[in-house]
Amino acid sequence: MRIIATEADIRDGVRALRRKCATMRHVHDTAGDPPLRRRPAGFEGLARVIVGQQLSVASAAAIWERTAAACQPFEPATLLRLSDTRLAGAGLSRPKIRTLRAIAAACADGLDLTALESASNEEIHATLTAVVGIGPWTADVFIMFCLGRADAWAPGDLALQIALQRAFALAERPGKDDMMTLAERWRPWRGVAARLLWAYYAAAKAKATAVPV
Repeated sequence: MRIIATEADIRDGVRALRRKCATMRHVHDTAGDPPLRRRPAGFEGLARVIVGQQLSVASAAAIWERTAAACQPFEPATLLRLSDTRLAGAGLSRPKIRTLRAIAAACADGLDLTALESASNEEIHATLTAVVGIGPWTADVFIMFCLGRADAWAPGDLALQIALQRAFALAERPGKDDMMTLAERWRPWRGVAARLLWAYYAAAKAKATAVPV
């Protein structure tokens, strides 16, 4: 199992994708090299995935910084001691506070997130989605960015769906099944393909909102 740990791993994946897929060559030419985007594999990494859901990169970073500052050290027991008011003051919504508390409680009850590094993707999905508030998207992103698995894929991600629709000039935004089918060509580097498509989406969005000089 290939693990993405450094920028060199990203470059290896980009080269492989460019060789095998004309669409990926276009995506890379447009967006450039994607960022590494690695996170810790334990409680902190999973919490950061939750905090960043449905937010811009800048907003997610600001709220995470305030959340991490309020929870020192960033451990399950510390988070459980914080009041909802303190967490809301960091910018967290009520659903995210509930999910973070559920994760912290599960860890306090024996869930070992670092042990997931040796588990299969299916086992990881089953373990994480058993926690209230965690769905398949969170599990996919945890596998991709916290565990760094090179072939991870997030078929339910809206930005990926839009990026893939644009890259392939599809009439409609692909659903999860179509996302899985289309991404087969990128194995074993779907995690790098996802990073490229996210960068492609961001580049297209920035171009659409640019103010003409």
